[in-house]
Parts: sequence; C-alpha cells; structure tokens
Amino acid sequence: MRPLSIVHTESSLGWGGQEIRILSEAAGMIRRGHRVQLLCPPEARIHDEAGRFGVPVHALPIGRKRMRGLSAMIGWFRAHRCDVINTHSSTDSWLAALAMLTLGKPAQIVRTRHISAKVPQNRMTRWLYGRAAARIVTTGDALRRQLIEDNGIEEEKVVSVPTGIDTDRFVPGDKSAARVKLGLPIDRTLVGIVATLRSWKGHRYLLEACAGLPADIGLVIVGDGPQREALQAKIAALGLQDRVWMPGNQNDVLPWLQALDVFALPSYANEGVPQALIQAMLVGLPCVSTPAGSIGELALDDKTALVVPGQDVAALREAVARLIGDPGLRARLGGAARAHCAGTYSLGHMLDRMEAVFQDAAALGTGRA
Repeated sequence: MRPLSIVHTESSLGWGGQEIRILSEAAGMIRRGHRVQLLCPPEARIHDEAGRFGVPVHALPIGRKRMRGLSAMIGWFRAHRCDVINTHSSTDSWLAALAMLTLGKPAQIVRTRHISAKVPQNRMTRWLYGRAAARIVTTGDALRRQLIEDNGIEEEKVVSVPTGIDTDRFVPGDKSAARVKLGLPIDRTLVGIVATLRSWKGHRYLLEACAGLPADIGLVIVGDGPQREALQAKIAALGLQDRVWMPGNQNDVLPWLQALDVFALPSYANEGVPQALIQAMLVGLPCVSTPAGSIGELALDDKTALVVPGQDVAALREAVARLIGDPGLRARLGGAARAHCAGTYSLGHMLDRMEAVFQDAAALGTGRA
C-alpha cells in the first residue's frame, strides 16, 4: 500500500463531531505514513485546533461560495499536487469540484457526508455527487441508503464509514474520582449530554424532561454553541439553576462521561452516527437516544439503549426515570453498548476503511483501478 498525499477541505466555521472526526482521521493517517494537510478558513475553529492534533493546516478564504475562494483554491492546488481531496461541507465541496474541473482534475475527490440532511435533487448537485466525486463516504448506513435511493447515486460509489473512537482509552472509570476531579457532586444521580449546543440536538427537551424528575437528579451539559443563551434562559425559567452544570467545550470529555450515571442524546435531525454517543457507550453508560439519522445503528432499543421519539418530552422523561430506577437495566444496557461499539466503531476500523477508500479513489486517477 503506497503512501498517499491527502488534502482535507472544510469550510465550516463551527466546532463539533464533524470537525473532530476530520482531525482525528487526518492524524491517524499521518501516523500510518501518509502526507495529510487541511485547507480551511483562517477564522474557523478547526484552523486553531489542527495543531493540537498534529495536522498541518493552510488558511484559505473558503468560508463562502465566492470567486475569491475558488481562485484561492485553484491557486493552491496548482502549486500543491496531491492524490486525493477529501471534502466535508457544501461550500468547500463545490469549490474543490470547480477547482479540479478548471485544472483538468489532477486529483480525485472523496466527498464525506457527515449528516442526514437531504441532498438537493437538481442537475448541478447530481453533477457534484455523480461525476465530480470519485467516491462518497457517509457516516452511517442509513445516510448511504438515503443518497442511493433519493438521489440515484451509483451504489458502488457510496461507502459507509462510521466515525471511530479509541476503544482502549474510552473505557469505564471510577465515577467518584471523576466527580471529585471535575467538582461535581458525589451524592447525586447525574444525567448528562455531550453535544454542540444546536437546536436539533434536543437540549431543551432534555431540560424539560429533567424538570419533571426528582430534585436530587442533576444534569450535566458538556459543549458550547449558538443555543447557549437560550438554554440558560430555559434553565432559569424551569428553576433548574441548582441542578444543571454547563462547563462548556472540553478538550477531553472522557472524565465527564465517566462521572455520569445516564447519558442522553435526544437529537431530532441531521445526525450521522454521533461520536459522543459512541464514546458514552464505550464508557459503559446506559443511554437514551432517538432514531434520528443513523443513531439507530448504535442505539438498538432495549438492547444497547432505550430509544424514544424525537421531541417527545414525556417519553424521554420516562426512559431516563426507568434507567435511574433500575440498576440491573443500566448494567445490562451499558455492557451491551460497549460490546456493540468496541469492534465496528473503533478508531482502527475507521482508518482501515478510509485508507481503502483513499487508495481506491487515487487509483482511479492513475488508471490503475
């Protein structure tokens, strides 16, 4: 297997599972001997975080679909040849595709779809996914089927590669020690969520569900994002100030997960296979989630998690209460969840699959496929 030159592009300015996967995957490929670089806007959070992962990064004005960004991308790829370009968001995917068209397609494009939002059905989008991209990667099987069935993309072009987590690191830990370290109460039952504070992650439904639970049950909300002020107002309106902890973004979420009794992710849209849910399951936490996106590939109702409809406060509250009141159920679901995730959702498995995709795409450019 020959070393490849791989360039990731990301136009998003935000920070969440998508950006973390890009950097984790890139770092893993570097460890395997490949040359990997990242192109992104200078103001993007991923630009600042890349160094922490050991990923070389180059700032380009590609945050919006403008001629300035296209010209910058054309100029960069004219000066820097590579084997594969892995695009991740709509804007950078379009800019990379047009840049390759302008330059005579010197590198193959792999388009990764991280979320389950529907792809527009129009002529230009069919070109982007059908001809401009050599391969399309989705983060779950449900997303793969959606692209094939709804958009008519050739089945052999689309590959599902869920995000991988370090299974040797994300393991059950000492709950009391974690709480002491983080300043969380030792004598409370703690429900938690790790997610960017976006509306569709369902934080407000979790707050409303917890408001109807006994007062000795606390809620830990790890993450930051555009909904922070709205959620703080919701906490005040529900009178939950003494029961909710919001520590913001954490570079290391492991101790926060190890400190919890129950993990909840009530997303209702746009999900692939969420990293935080995999991490929580690997830590052995009993989880409550929804069938949004490809979550159902992880959360099998009453087998590896409890699954409730999205935006259903009563069902969410009932599921959380059921777990809190049944230690045997918590132990059974937590153990089954870890066993389910330990193989398919490992970091090594993701890198193996992505390495094969990149090699396959690169071979198309050399005529070896």
